[in-house]
Order: sequence, then C-alpha cells, then structure tokens
Amino acid sequence: MHTLIQLLRQNFTTALQHAFPTLEENVNAEITLSTQDTFGHYQCNSALKLAKLLGQPPRTIAEKIIAAIENLPIHQDIECELAGPGFINIRFNPIFLGARLKMILVDKKLGAPISTKKEKVIIDFSSPNVAKEMHVGHLRTTIIGDCLSRLFEFLDFEVLRLNHMGDWGTAFGMLITHMFDTAEPVLKGEKSADLSELVKWYRESKKRFDEDLKFKKRAQLAVVSLQSGEPEFLHAWQIICAISEKAYQEIYDLLDIKIINRGESFYNPFLKPLIDDLQQKNLLEISDGAKCIFLPEFKNRQGELLPFILQKSDGGYNYATTDLAAIRHRIEVEKGDRLIYVIDAGQSLHISMLFKVAEKAGYLDPQKVRCDHVAFGLVLGPDGKKFKTRSGETERLIDLLTTAIDKAKTILQERDPNLSKEVLTEKAQILGINAIKYADLSCHRTGDYVFSYDRMLQFEGNTATFLLYSYVRTLSIQRKVDLAIDQLIPITEISLEHPAEIQLALHLNRFGELLELMTKDLLPHHLTDYLYQLALYFNVFFRDCRVEGDVQQNSRLLLCGLTTRVLKQGLTLLGLKTLDRM
Repeated sequence: MHTLIQLLRQNFTTALQHAFPTLEENVNAEITLSTQDTFGHYQCNSALKLAKLLGQPPRTIAEKIIAAIENLPIHQDIECELAGPGFINIRFNPIFLGARLKMILVDKKLGAPISTKKEKVIIDFSSPNVAKEMHVGHLRTTIIGDCLSRLFEFLDFEVLRLNHMGDWGTAFGMLITHMFDTAEPVLKGEKSADLSELVKWYRESKKRFDEDLKFKKRAQLAVVSLQSGEPEFLHAWQIICAISEKAYQEIYDLLDIKIINRGESFYNPFLKPLIDDLQQKNLLEISDGAKCIFLPEFKNRQGELLPFILQKSDGGYNYATTDLAAIRHRIEVEKGDRLIYVIDAGQSLHISMLFKVAEKAGYLDPQKVRCDHVAFGLVLGPDGKKFKTRSGETERLIDLLTTAIDKAKTILQERDPNLSKEVLTEKAQILGINAIKYADLSCHRTGDYVFSYDRMLQFEGNTATFLLYSYVRTLSIQRKVDLAIDQLIPITEISLEHPAEIQLALHLNRFGELLELMTKDLLPHHLTDYLYQLALYFNVFFRDCRVEGDVQQNSRLLLCGLTTRVLKQGLTLLGLKTLDRM
C-alpha cells in the first residue's frame, strides 16, 4: 500500500515528465508536508528547483505541472493551488481520505509500506560489560536499540538483535585469579553469588593488580590460560558470565527487551585469522611495536595520522580487533544487508574509523551493505551534569527503573486508593517503565536530556501517561456504543465533514509514511511526536464530534477504532505497554 507522499511523488513525477518531455527520467518531483495547515496537506516544490534548468519562471512551470495533473486519475482525489513564487499546495478530498482509512483498518501494517526485498538488519545495542552493573549509561542504547528492532520487525525485515557484551580480555585474568584466592566455594558450586558480589571482587582484584606485583603476574598468566581454553580458567569465566547475564536478564525482562547475547568472546577464534588476512593484504603498519592501520581521513589536532590499533605490542588484541572481526562476521557469515550500531556519541570517531577500515580491508562494500552509527547523547541529572546518585556514584539502571515504578505506584494510590494490590502493582510497573522509555525516546537522540521522574510521570503534556490516557479514552467510547469495529467496516463508509474529523483522518493516513521515514533517519522521536499529535487531534475530535447516538455514529466509531489501533501499534513500536482502563 502506497503512502500519501509516495502516491503524490509518483503522480507529480509523471506530470513533470508529461509537461516537460525533455527532462531526464531520473528527475523526481519534490513533495513535502505543508508548512502550515492553512496551505493544504502537502506541497510540491519542484517548480522552483527546475526554473534554472528549464529556463522558465517557476509559476509558469507550476501551472504546466497542475495542467498535467488534471490529465491523471489522481486529479479526482486532490485539489491543487498555485501559491507564492511557484509552490503547488495540495489538499486531499475527504472522500478519498475516508476510503483510504477503511483500507488501513483492514491492513495488518496500518498503511505502512512493507519491504519488498527481504533484507536482513543486524542491530548492535545494549552491550554491558560482564562483572559490572548495568548503569544509567546503558539506558539509551538499550531502549533505542529495542525500538529500532521493533520497527524493522514490524515492517517484515529479518532482524538480528545482538548484545555485544564485554566478556573477554585482560580484566578477567585478574578477576579469576582473585576468585581463586577468595571465592573457592562459588567456583566449586557450593555457594551462589550475585552481581553485587562479583562487582566487589572486581574492585578488590583491580586494587591488588595495581598494588601487588606477584598478583599482577599471576593475573597476566591467567589471561593466557583463559585464552588457551584451560578448563579450570574457562569454568571460572563461565560462572562470571552466568552471574552477570542473570542480573542483566532481570533488567531486560523489566524493560521487555529481547536480545541475543553474543559477547566479544564469540569473535575470539576469528582474531588471529583477521590479523593474518590484513597482513596478507599489506594493510598493517608497525607503530611502537603495535600493528595498526592508518587512514588519511583521520588525524589528530597536530595533523598526525591516528592509528587504528589491531594488535598491541605484547601480542594482545583489543576491542578494535573484536569490532572489526564482528563487522566482518556480520557481513560475510550472517549476510547482513544493513548494520546498525546503537552506541553513544562519544564513540563516533572509533565507529567512523571502524567502518572505513572494514571498507579498506574489503569486508564492507557500502554499495551493498549500509552501516549506520545511531549515536545518542547523555542522560543528565537536575544539575545538568551526568546523572549520578547523591553519593556521586553512577546510578544503577535497576535502581532507576524500580524508583520510577515506586513513584508511579504512589501517584496511582493517590488517584484511586481502592485499587487492589495486584492491579496497583501491574499498573505501576507499566506506567513507570513506559514513562522512562518515552521520556528518553521523545528527545532527539543526538542531544542530551535532563532526567526527571516528576515530569515524565505527568498526566498532561508529551508524556507516556498522557498517550496511555488518550488510548484508554478511545476504548471507552467504543465500549459505550458497544458495536464491533470489524463488523462495521464492510457496511460503513467513513464520512469526513467536520474539520476535526478531516484533521484526524489525514494524520491517521500518515502513519505509514512516518514509519518509512524512521527506517531512513533512525530517529525514534519522530514516532513520539506523531503519537502525541495523534492524541491531541483525537482529543479535539472527541470534544467537537459526538459519537454515541449521532447520525455519524458508525463512521466516527471507525475513526475511534483506527485511532486505537494506530496508538497501540505506535506505543508497541516504542516498547511501551497499554492498559484497557486507567
């Protein structure tokens, strides 16, 4: 099903070719949303763009485009108006909009265009470090990555969600050595341990590593033993990973995140073959004993080339080696058509170098595989600095989530003291988690934002709770009338007469094109903006257009029904849950 903007682009491109046969075939009409509702629904800006090329005044070009449109079938469904220096304002006929709404009502994708090529999208997100707590810094990557995964899954792409966990490297040598000394019952399976104990052991091992030369030597030897696959060391490492993953899964369950754990250790067997391959291609240069790749595009402030270090002087590998092995595996083995890395903006240089190195090595062909770095800003505290606890520690993610749930519970109890314990618990978790996710996703991801429980849990404004309240209102209208939407669809025409109906209908028609835009720019706030505007339009419709008992009851009921479905699907794509009653 074509979106409105696709429909206009196709028809106005055809009109251009008819009006100006000398134009090259690859010249497409430029269609955008109208800047103001009073101008129309969309506008064609091609006349101004083509004036110099065609050697004619923009208004003359626009007049010829409009004349050509009148010879196409779409002219029955739109009104065109010449405005200003050569803009063409376009307004859709309400009858056409109503007919499309009925098509969208029976479309499982609600008017969204489905991928014709079954492309595989691999999304790298969350990526905590084993033996460390997930903290507030993991919030954005986790929920942005999940949102994008849901988007591509809904549009029928094949999606692989990968958790590139930090589960390998030098740090595990010192942690395992310390556990051999202090946590033998855990290693023997005689006693269980949780992540907080693991974090404590990690800190203790780091202190010993920095202060005790004998311990440091043992730890370094332990790394060699682990990388060689010695059973005793491998067993200890597996216990560390299991404890960490259990704690992380608690957070993923709370956030309703599905993800496949594929840590750095997965790529360990591919590191030596990677270095050998780069060596054979004469891409590696020795710098201070380390094997590096230098790219002319990347220099420091002094104009010196920056190294992409792939093997350290002591023969060890680092995360750059693992990242390059991973991108190679995702292209050559997983056959990914699009790779999306949801990693904070502070890693922009590393990711840019990674893509370029992969390209230089012949692993990545940008004409065949698209790579995107979905960069995001910081979560800030009320003081405008990195979000931390009162003691100055980085906020644990689990504490952030449970605090939001507790605050939501307090608000719900104040609004309805008679709620049962079970209902209160269920609703508080939905409202609390929804609030955190929505507050994050509604901000432009490349910017920082100030975290505020009070603001994100408000029932008014651009918040998850306001959207949920609007969703529940659409359901309450349908309950009052007590007619099944699916039974009404075949026997009811959607008649759009009141301005509030037309405004709502146009916005519902735009859901598909909004999702298509998101697949290109990967900006979740476009969807939150759309849903917030949909809720506002619906509330105007609810205020101005009576449903129950009106002569237009069934038509307006279909408008309510579609609003319900689009709101629910949009919230689901954001990773938010709904309630039938508040």
